[in-house]
Parts: sequence; structure tokens; C-alpha cells
Amino acid sequence: MGRKKATKPTKASMIREYITKYPFAKAKDISKELGLSNVYVHQIMYNDKKAKAKAEAGVKFTAHVAVPPEVVSMLKQPAADPVNHPPHYKHGGVETIDFIEAKGLGYHLGNVVKYISRAGLKGTNTGLEDLKKARWYLDRAIEKNEVARPTA
Repeated sequence: MGRKKATKPTKASMIREYITKYPFAKAKDISKELGLSNVYVHQIMYNDKKAKAKAEAGVKFTAHVAVPPEVVSMLKQPAADPVNHPPHYKHGGVETIDFIEAKGLGYHLGNVVKYISRAGLKGTNTGLEDLKKARWYLDRAIEKNEVARPTA
């Protein structure tokens, strides 16, 4: 009977292990430390970040590679909070209200962003209704702006 060969860790698993130990490490430092291409390290980090964002948004995806347990634990989605943090307002990793407040948008433009950002994600429609609501609020903002500052 032949011996089993010890499996050599993959480059991707080495990168993920390094990130687990040093979560704030930059790609160039990781590539230098592990002797890997900077482009390859960036690609692994990007793919993992994308997978995590999809998992947080509740998007089902199929992994094309074996995902180590430590990455799976990072991807596990916390229980949904439909009142304080609805998933249809967190799509893409940024909560809509945080964006609206950071940009200092008022009521009308805030609603435009809200309805556009959730279009098709709430599960009640294909998104067309949300886009029409966004247009209504945008028209209203334009109308109010023209009243406040008439042109010519």
C-alpha cells in the first residue's frame, strides 16, 4: 500500500490564513510576506469580500472553490432585523440611511435614493414600482427647487 501524500496548502488558503491572523494587512504586504503576486492576492481578497457582501445581502451564491471554515464563519449572516436594518436597505454593504445622512440629502432626495437603492430587492415587485416612486420624489424635488429659486 502506498503512502498518502501530505496535501500542500493552496495559495488562496495561505492568503486567507494570513488575513485571519492579520485582518488589517494590505495586499502588498501579504504578497511580499508569502512570496505571491500582488495581483493574485488582490483577486483572492476581492473575491472573498464580494462573497461576504453577497452573504450579508442575503444573495445565494455557489462557491467555485473550497471555502475554509474560518471564511465560512465570516460569511454567516446574522439574524435579519426587519425594523432597524432591513436587508433590502443594506444591499451592497452600505445601509441606505447612512448614505443619505452622509450626503445631507433632504426628504425628497433621500426618498429618491431610498427607492432606487431598494428597487427590486424588497420582494414585493420587480422594482418598477420603486422606480416610479423615486421619479415622483425627484419630480417633486425639482418642482420645489424651481419654486424656491425660479429661473429666468
